[in-house]
Amino acid sequence: MTHQVIVTGASSGIGRAAALRFARAGASVLAVGRDEGALADVAVAIEAEGGKAAVLRADVTQSAAPDQIVAAAVASFGGLTTLVNAAGIIGSGSVESTTDAEWDAMMDINSRAPFRLMRAAVPALTAASQKREAGGSVGGSIVNVSSVTGLRAFPGVLSYCVSKAAIDQLTRCAALELAAKGVRINAVNPGVVVSNLHRRGGMNEENYAKFLARSRETHPLGRPGEASEIADLIFFLASDASGWITGETISIDGGRHLTCAR
Repeated sequence: MTHQVIVTGASSGIGRAAALRFARAGASVLAVGRDEGALADVAVAIEAEGGKAAVLRADVTQSAAPDQIVAAAVASFGGLTTLVNAAGIIGSGSVESTTDAEWDAMMDINSRAPFRLMRAAVPALTAASQKREAGGSVGGSIVNVSSVTGLRAFPGVLSYCVSKAAIDQLTRCAALELAAKGVRINAVNPGVVVSNLHRRGGMNEENYAKFLARSRETHPLGRPGEASEIADLIFFLASDASGWITGETISIDGGRHLTCAR
């Protein structure tokens, strides 16, 4: 049995890169996102990489979305081995300037939606782990896309930091609770990665170029990351090659988490 995967936020950035990384291993991938055109493009790319593609246009914050997403994966592939929670947003704001609405939106997309989708996926992921024990090749796993900001404090992105810290703690707590079911849960914690995340968060092209240039100084390895590098780690954590790893929040940030504020 190969991977049967749900990837949220699959239309761009780390989510898209993760979908294609699984495809290169022959996986069946349900790409979930809100941009119908971008989803169609990623479906073509998944098939070109050797995977089987299905797409679902969905807003992960909607109440019916988790059950719809899991049901679509099971209907398309006959089961589910892997959930990748990659959908997310970023926004600026301090203790004084962050509004209730901005706080709620950040928590809704970055923390609450992954929790609800994890909860909905548990039965299918448990079934995958039981099949593995009976001779299948892939057990049930979840990989959450967090951030260096979940592990370290940064000024000016208050609600984003808190939302990612919540995902990290969710990962650890759920890993303990689901270990007996054979379901592993880990998180990746990237530093700055070249993607559309910050542009969508309101950063214009000039400021984004300056931000990437500054990243060469703030990351000890001297550059921002690429989405494909994060995708490689996601794939490893979802595979049985990492079968004794659970509850980890793994930095992949060019050493950024090792530095002091500067």
